[in-house]
Amino acid sequence: MDLRRSGTAATEMRKMRTFGGFRSGHRFFYGEIRGDEVRVLKNPFWNDIEPTGEIVRLTSVVVDVPVAPSKLIAVGLNYSDHIAEMKRTPLGTPLIWFKSPNSLLPHGGTIEIAFPEHQTDFEAELAIVIGKSAKNLLPERALDFVFGYTIGLDISDRDLQKTEKQFGRCKSFDTYTPIGPFVYADVNVNDVSLELRQNGKLRQSTRTSRMIYSVAQIISFASQSLTLFPGDVILTGTPAGVGPIHVGDELEATIENWPRLRNTVAIASKSRSPGEK
Repeated sequence: MDLRRSGTAATEMRKMRTFGGFRSGHRFFYGEIRGDEVRVLKNPFWNDIEPTGEIVRLTSVVVDVPVAPSKLIAVGLNYSDHIAEMKRTPLGTPLIWFKSPNSLLPHGGTIEIAFPEHQTDFEAELAIVIGKSAKNLLPERALDFVFGYTIGLDISDRDLQKTEKQFGRCKSFDTYTPIGPFVYADVNVNDVSLELRQNGKLRQSTRTSRMIYSVAQIISFASQSLTLFPGDVILTGTPAGVGPIHVGDELEATIENWPRLRNTVAIASKSRSPGEK
């Protein structure tokens, strides 16, 4: 974690609360981070924040996936520069689709390329975590239903995206949604930096103020005739600079001064049926 802070960023960091999913041996639990300690919670934090009284050292646990959404929603074409690089045109409305929650991958996990012969791209995004059930929200009320935010990657098989003409399968393979490391509450994301580095080289860089549709507008649109439940996750779109991933890559996504989301890349091992050699 980069501890160098100043001005408004320092104030935001002091106010911000940090939550996550953790593993210790065979036990998984949710907790709130306070300094170098994790205060264990009885339930998922997006439902209620009730400590068990147990406190563990952050260095003694493994950081796991911090969310368990009933729905994982993605938004496309939400930055003008990305629309231009993809040679698309604005739709005049948010473009959304669903990703499989099985695609979630924790900080430190390995992205496994399903089809090595295909072009598979990284996309760094701000992710919203819903805190209360919501349906048919007006934009001016939408932020009241947010628990917090995190960092996400939307890994995308471009070959399948082009041939199948839809986004669900090409972005939903196992490990194709790295997320975390943690979820941050009580933080303003109207104008925060979003960056992605590939093997240390800056590939994507923007500010969330450049989004075409704001967080509130996205939530309002997604909630129309569709109930959002606590814990649901919405990826808010990626800026320009997307590019292919390769075996051995290290991806590092950053929002403002939050802890960085780091993941490596490998080729997925193919499953075999019983008796197959």
